[in-house]
Amino acid sequence: MPRFYCPISLSPGAVVALPPEVAHHIHVLRLGPEDPLTLFNGEGGEFQARLAGIGKKSADAEILSFLPREAELPYAVTIAQALPESSKMDWIVEKAIELGVSAIQPLHAHRCVVRLSGDRAEKRLAHWQKIVVSASEQCGRNRLTLVHDIADFRKFTIDHDGGTRLLLSPRSTVPLAAWAQDHSPQPLTLMIGPEGGFTEAEEDLAITQGAQPISMGSRILRTETAGMAALAMLQGIWDRQ
Repeated sequence: MPRFYCPISLSPGAVVALPPEVAHHIHVLRLGPEDPLTLFNGEGGEFQARLAGIGKKSADAEILSFLPREAELPYAVTIAQALPESSKMDWIVEKAIELGVSAIQPLHAHRCVVRLSGDRAEKRLAHWQKIVVSASEQCGRNRLTLVHDIADFRKFTIDHDGGTRLLLSPRSTVPLAAWAQDHSPQPLTLMIGPEGGFTEAEEDLAITQGAQPISMGSRILRTETAGMAALAMLQGIWDRQ
């Protein structure tokens, strides 16, 4: 059944005008009156609905019922990702949503090739938020992940609220799997470097500010692979506890 994010008030019995982008998608999919839909507005749960009418550039839906279904992790995970090259960040955002992260913090680190500020940064943030929406529609999540403004690594590290932070580092001798088995499920932040990793000075700063250096094994993972592998490993261990 097609799922759509609709940031409007939804309630059983109501007939609502769907947002223009949703109406466009419905036309592309060639859906017709009476076809079933699932709608969610990011406030929790989802709504079963049916198409009540379709215009040239519009569509209306009748809300039939509410289902309090959630697909969120029982512990909040933030990905603090140093900006990678090209479109890799798009892929990271999409897969992080599928794996259940609650927030994404893009970082400017020393070895980042990409530097974004001003209008360029705002456009990229808006683009990533659209990816959050489409990935949430696809994977069945009913709450949207927050994408924070791009932050400087040093400022983020010093200003962090002090919660659990895991710094993925090839210098560490503590395997993530061993750490996860020794700790109960909890909110945490995964800090992931760009191509080439964090510098030694950046890692030392993070460690002095309370970050735990963690190893992903004997192989060096790409920046777009490391966070996803860590997320999958954490869930594989903690979901059995």
